[in-house]
Amino acid sequence: MNNSDVCRGWRNFDGGEGKGKREEEKKNNMRTGKIRLTPQQALARSKEYCSYQERCHSEVKDKLYSFGLGTIDVEKIISQLIEEDFLNEERFAAAFARGKFRMKHWGKVKIRHELKQRQVSEYCIKKAMKEIVDEDYTETLNKLVDEKSRLLKSEKNSFVKKRKLSDYLLQKGYERDIVFSIIK
Repeated sequence: MNNSDVCRGWRNFDGGEGKGKREEEKKNNMRTGKIRLTPQQALARSKEYCSYQERCHSEVKDKLYSFGLGTIDVEKIISQLIEEDFLNEERFAAAFARGKFRMKHWGKVKIRHELKQRQVSEYCIKKAMKEIVDEDYTETLNKLVDEKSRLLKSEKNSFVKKRKLSDYLLQKGYERDIVFSIIK
């Protein structure tokens, strides 16, 4: 036994080294950073995880796999979370779209792309896009144009200024046709 084992507390109460299966498992979990849970423990943790904020199915699946569960257990837990309304992809997509638009001023293109990355269904994405009111969308876009134009005042070349402005708005996720019609 070396000093690092003593510092980590890997000694039994009788002072000997832990040779049992459970102690070895704890050592491996500490080294790899993985937590192994029973399906019941994972279900309880998943309920807390989903209660904190809306989650998509892929986030919850990744979390369950990180607990060391197999595919069958993960699918059972996911279906139970859906039945008990802890997990609702439609609700997640709507909350995600509203939040990213209001807080980060993302455009519809970027929001749609991010939802696809999270493996949200096309139906839920379309419903989420309806959460963004057209008047608010246009108002936010105009506000971003005004703010960025103020920052680019020192730019003397008008072509460079327009390019920088369009690049900024496209990076934020606004549609090309809308961006170029505003910049003209």
